[in-house]
Amino acid sequence: MSRIALIAGEGRLAPAIAAALDTPVIYALDHLRPEIEAKPFRLERLVPFLDELTDQGVTRAVFAGAIRRPRIEPDLFDQRTMAIVPRILMGMQSGDDAALRAVLDVFEEAGIHIVSVDEILPELVPGEGVLAGEPSPRDQKDAARAAEIVHGLGPLDVGQGAVVAQGLCLAIEALPGTQAMLEFAKLHAGLKPDPKGAKGLLYKAPKPGQDRRIDLPTIGPDTVRQAAEAGLGGIVWEAGSVILLERDEAVHCASQAGLFLWARA
Repeated sequence: MSRIALIAGEGRLAPAIAAALDTPVIYALDHLRPEIEAKPFRLERLVPFLDELTDQGVTRAVFAGAIRRPRIEPDLFDQRTMAIVPRILMGMQSGDDAALRAVLDVFEEAGIHIVSVDEILPELVPGEGVLAGEPSPRDQKDAARAAEIVHGLGPLDVGQGAVVAQGLCLAIEALPGTQAMLEFAKLHAGLKPDPKGAKGLLYKAPKPGQDRRIDLPTIGPDTVRQAAEAGLGGIVWEAGSVILLERDEAVHCASQAGLFLWARA
């Protein structure tokens, strides 16, 4: 019987996906600490790991949650995985997206089809619309500016977000992640030209050309609380391209904090 493997990353997405699947086999890279019980595997033994999945009847796999780049230990490579190392290392040198795409290609070549999160739970990826509050015309201009910035950074494979207030970019997302970006923006909130003007917003979107089977941007109640603490007026994301976890709770938190949530076309 065909089975599906859940490759769990950190955060709340993996448990949500596991709950929607029928008896998945669950694994995680051994340097990660997912919020779900998972059997560890190492990238240095990727080919034997794929053999193990195949032996269990796995024909599909879904990646869910944040994945940090592992520290590679050359002595642990087996001979068959060693043969694909140049492909993986070349991807790592090109950026996280290229590295993940190289790993996905190896899965597919082993006969394991990669499915996306929105194939399993499409309701996690909202379509166009305002979910809470109401962005002002000034917020709409800031959203357009932020989208332009994130799109422009895409080819550099830097991050998937930016904070913009009154037309100025206060922060962009890099390797430390969204929370670090918001903390940085909070420290520099005094740079806004007009203290009584638009508070600013967080914008999230995938990188142009990103493989959407994996690593879609994710927001949730924690993101809403962090944006409120940073003094922002709302969160905007590319409609149909960003995962919204615990939607009801996120909308409630936004309403309580006076933030808008907007899936922008």
